[in-house]
Amino acid sequence: MNTEIARCLILACGNTLREDDGVGPFLASWAEERFSASPNVRVLIQHQWTPELSAEIAEAQTVLFIDCAVNSIPGSVTLAPVEAAAETPRLFTHHLDATALLALARDYYSAQPGQALLLTIGAASLQLREAFSDTVSAALPEAQRTLEEAVLSLLDTARQRK
Repeated sequence: MNTEIARCLILACGNTLREDDGVGPFLASWAEERFSASPNVRVLIQHQWTPELSAEIAEAQTVLFIDCAVNSIPGSVTLAPVEAAAETPRLFTHHLDATALLALARDYYSAQPGQALLLTIGAASLQLREAFSDTVSAALPEAQRTLEEAVLSLLDTARQRK
């Protein structure tokens, strides 16, 4: 676990070898560079979200999850609050969603971030390719603006709750 509490923890997942599935890691890397001067932002990039991340979530003041969405309109950028699942997920899988990770942090560490958001970008293609579809490429500036605004808002929320 991290010894310094993150005011804003950014958790991204995706496979950079599967075209638009790599948008989460791309945006998280962009945020890591954009907020590199801020010790209050911590970025973790994974191929998939695993139960072990619940310990990081339990220590964070706010969390921003980033992922592609295969069930959304390709290129659509969505930012929405996310709440813990009502029940702790069964751990028969190593891949969890944001609601399950929040539930694990709540149930195993008795902790929840003050606010959690999920940023998704609708995927157009998940083919084996190390580039984004034209649709997702065109949506990147909007996704970056949304990501920056979300992080600034979460930092402000964390500062107010301090």
